[in-house]
Amino acid sequence: MRFLLRITFWLGLVLVLLPRDKTPESEKVPQIGAAEAVSAASAAVSDMSQFCKRQPAACEVGGQAATVIGQRAQDGARKLYQIITDKKNQITNDKNDKSDKKAPDHTGSIGSMAEADLDAGAAPRDTLTQDDLAVEWRGPETAN
Repeated sequence: MRFLLRITFWLGLVLVLLPRDKTPESEKVPQIGAAEAVSAASAAVSDMSQFCKRQPAACEVGGQAATVIGQRAQDGARKLYQIITDKKNQITNDKNDKSDKKAPDHTGSIGSMAEADLDAGAAPRDTLTQDDLAVEWRGPETAN
């Protein structure tokens, strides 16, 4: 609700400050200077500060309502914080449980080390010949 009031206030302020075209209707509107506007605003603020002297019951109820709304906001924020931290702890615990089940570098896309050891006996090792191993290294050819 407070968000909507803020948006309405700022949108209204922007609309008031937008430049206007000269029209016959705008000539009929009374022209107010900046000094007059500041004077009127300070009078309104002064009047609001005297409101509690004129209407003490309304101020008391308004204060109680503000206290209740503030308490509800704190309770809501506390509950939201608990939900977020509980969810974070649950995610952390799930990650720890998963890391305990298998090695961190094992993705499951290839077989385990035990399967690799069994297959190693069937696959030949050292398949390079002596001729393959004897090839000399050649650097990049440079054009002279």
